[in-house]
Amino acid sequence: MGTYHKYNSGSIAGKWLDLDYYRAADEFYEACKELHSDEQDPELMFQDWEGIPDRLAGECMDMAKVYEYREKLEQVDDADAFEAFVDHYGEYDVDAFNEAYQGDWYSEEHFAEHLADELGYYRAMEQAGMSSHYFNAEAFARDLFMGDYYFDNGYVFRAI
Repeated sequence: MGTYHKYNSGSIAGKWLDLDYYRAADEFYEACKELHSDEQDPELMFQDWEGIPDRLAGECMDMAKVYEYREKLEQVDDADAFEAFVDHYGEYDVDAFNEAYQGDWYSEEHFAEHLADELGYYRAMEQAGMSSHYFNAEAFARDLFMGDYYFDNGYVFRAI
């Protein structure tokens, strides 16, 4: 974390700050100002980061939102899935995440086959005397993920 003044002066002087060390955004900002006390009113520039969803991260990120996100992160069972949800939807609402999250799947087609089974498609085909080979899971997956569901790195979410 540096400042725009230093950057524009040809320096990337700064320091990595561990968010876990600070309880809230105001403590974090205070440490940043102390680090750059050689400037009267340092304009902070976040030059690199890790563990922050793309939707929240950036050179001028709002650390209050980042800390709010981190609080919500403690309320979910799968942090990576929650980060994927936040990256896609821009929301960090735990209830919305829990409602939308459909699990971790190998592929869109794998999820579609599971959903078809849950909905009774295969059972209905068998009862009608048809082979389940007539069911086109690839086409079903394509249709599902055109708007009703979202797939990101193995995580499936129902559209919100």
